Amino acid sequence: MTRRFPVPGSFPGAALTRDLIAFALPQRCPGCGVEADPARLLCDPCLARIPRLETALCARCLAAGRDGVGCLAHAGFQCRAAWIYDERAALVVHALKYAERPDLARALGTEMARALPPGYRPDLVVDVPLHRTRRRERGYNQAAALADALAEAIAAPRLAGALTRVRSTRAQARLGPAERRRNIAGAFRVERPAAMKGRSVLLVDDVMTTGATLESALAALAAAGADAAGVTLAWAS
Repeated sequence: MTRRFPVPGSFPGAALTRDLIAFALPQRCPGCGVEADPARLLCDPCLARIPRLETALCARCLAAGRDGVGCLAHAGFQCRAAWIYDERAALVVHALKYAERPDLARALGTEMARALPPGYRPDLVVDVPLHRTRRRERGYNQAAALADALAEAIAAPRLAGALTRVRSTRAQARLGPAERRRNIAGAFRVERPAAMKGRSVLLVDDVMTTGATLESALAALAAAGADAAGVTLAWAS
């Protein structure tokens, strides 16, 4: 079972307070307490200890509750991840998503680039979108921030807004595998199908768990004629 590691929530003036604290005090690595680069959150040794995923996974197999390693049956559903989710990865993911730290994405784009096959450069990089209600609540989409950074790291064209979430869905983290798949099925629409047809498209998200979200978004891209694949910051097995 994946452990959950809470981080402080947002509040009015949180960003200003954080900036003032960072100016007055050195950034401390939340993993071990030593000084760390604020742009990366964790110190180099803690980052190096996060286990890396060395193989591709099939989002369709994972969403169906099967082993996703080594699947050759589902073209267009292959996904990679930079990290295997552990307590150190959890600190970064939660800061990125819930502690108003989209600035962390810049360094994380390089981490995600390392997970891609050597020389791989897609025609387009797109992100898994939030529904407009959740986007308004959070103030940003962490997947979009990661997609921006990854596109820059691999020098690939970035197409923002390629996918939209056409209906609000329940939070996936609170659901079981079968519920996640039902919850997210048909939730995405390709806004510019002509821009996808015949192109290699890399879909970016923050965390892959059961694969249901990536399966649904990749299915929408495949229906538009894209040769799609996915990449996330972490895989929570």
